[in-house]
Amino acid sequence: MSPVNNDPSSGTAGGGMSLTRKELRARERFLATQNHNVVPVPEATPGEAAPSAEVEPELPRPIPAVQPEPATPPTPVAPPTPIAPPTPVAPPTPAATPSPAGEPVDPEVHAAQVLGGPEGHHEDLHKEDVHVHEVSEHETNEHDHSDHAAADHGDIHDVHDQHEFAAHDDHYQLDIHEELHDDVHLHDEHHHDFIAPAASPASKAAAKKARRRRRVLALLITLGVFVAAIAIGAQFLKPLLGMDRVTDYPGPGTGSVTITVPEGSGPKAVANELVQNRVVADSDAFVEAFLSEGGELSPGDFTFRTEMKNSDAVAVLVNKDAGKVMYFALSAGLRINESLEAISKGSGIPIQQLNALNQAPAQFGVPAKAKNLEGFLAPGEYRFELGTSAKDIIQKLVTTTLDELKAQGVTDPAKQYDTVTIASIVQAEGGQADYGNVAGAIYNRLKPNNVETSGLIQSDATVTYGLGKKSFHLTEEEKADKSNAYNTYANVGLPVGPIGSPGKTAIDAAAKPTQNEYLYWVTINLDSKETKFSKTLAEHNTYVEQYNAWCQANAGRCV
Repeated sequence: MSPVNNDPSSGTAGGGMSLTRKELRARERFLATQNHNVVPVPEATPGEAAPSAEVEPELPRPIPAVQPEPATPPTPVAPPTPIAPPTPVAPPTPAATPSPAGEPVDPEVHAAQVLGGPEGHHEDLHKEDVHVHEVSEHETNEHDHSDHAAADHGDIHDVHDQHEFAAHDDHYQLDIHEELHDDVHLHDEHHHDFIAPAASPASKAAAKKARRRRRVLALLITLGVFVAAIAIGAQFLKPLLGMDRVTDYPGPGTGSVTITVPEGSGPKAVANELVQNRVVADSDAFVEAFLSEGGELSPGDFTFRTEMKNSDAVAVLVNKDAGKVMYFALSAGLRINESLEAISKGSGIPIQQLNALNQAPAQFGVPAKAKNLEGFLAPGEYRFELGTSAKDIIQKLVTTTLDELKAQGVTDPAKQYDTVTIASIVQAEGGQADYGNVAGAIYNRLKPNNVETSGLIQSDATVTYGLGKKSFHLTEEEKADKSNAYNTYANVGLPVGPIGSPGKTAIDAAAKPTQNEYLYWVTINLDSKETKFSKTLAEHNTYVEQYNAWCQANAGRCV
């Protein structure tokens, strides 16, 4: 087959036509994307030097789907005249770095760089010229064979064009140089995208830095994803592990909450009530703070705020701020003289001044039947600014009790006095859990048609109050003494007045008693406050025996 149609290093198309500028540019783009720098070179003809190994491949052209026809055997031709080998040239130098902007570029030098070397490609072009002349001499004899060869490559050209190409070989060389010259400008316009300059140490360092930056960035992204996964997982694990439980409020809290601390109550019971009323967040944390403070728990009513810090709530219970204010605490069930002594001690007001106010109760708004303030000084924890007058202090305590009576619907002054009297008996007689039943039994006894009681309350606490002492045991003579105005064994109905300061729970029970048929009650355990109720005297006596047995087992507790 003719070398003109088969040599891939030739600057012409498969049919012998010169490549157009567009085809040359397509060839450049193809080589840039395929990164092919070396292609197989056909063997040289006898007497001809081997072509340069750095000749760039020609851009493949689509081959039409043509069925091959049997080729006619070519007419034998004489072998071409041997051509003297070209003068040896130096090996091609590495591609030069593109000249800076503004400097002139030698078109031929640049063309040599584009086509694989400064001289090697020109040598190949001269070799192609020789092949062209050989084809021209034998063109007529190989006309039919050339047509079939052109069909195999998908290029069918006119024989006249081949002769014209051979005749104008010099013009073809000039055209190649013009195309290459144009390519120099095209190469500059496209920022040297086709042939990259040889890598310099600076470019290698820059590439290394870029790789290092990519590795650091990948590491940071991986670390960020890992931290995010841990954070998200922790949100799911917190509820399962109890880590989201609030153990303390930030404080200082809002509003006002009154908590009653019963006699003998422990820190854990108080903590539970504080949690139920949203005073503190966690009972265990509060108990720990209370025990670390080393204070003692006193009975009475204490005023807190909602959502307090544990330390602030503990300070209220142990009276930590007593030195900054006038502070005192009144326990439920205290008698009037005990209450006035506590007020005097906490406020510094002389007891004589307080007793004078106690003997003139009308100025504080209590019912007219009241001879003193007994039963109307509300229990609880109080703090007053330094310098607060005694009258203002007493008025605050009395107003608290009257407001509670009104809240329970007791507004008539006479009924208020009776309710406070019954509440004081309930406070002294019953366990806290049985206030409602004790109040119901008292009202049952006050009914005049009851055969067993005949209107007698028969309360030991009322008798001891009239005697001016505190005891759980009374003699038969003491129970029969009608001269004692507070003796409910000998005198029908209510005593002449309250026998102590009832707390809020006792007032509420007296205002709204539990409906029952009980007539008797007795506390059989002074520690647990367990109280037994019965409808008959015989049943009641069996419970009294249980009380006496407890007193024998706990010597000194029942006197």
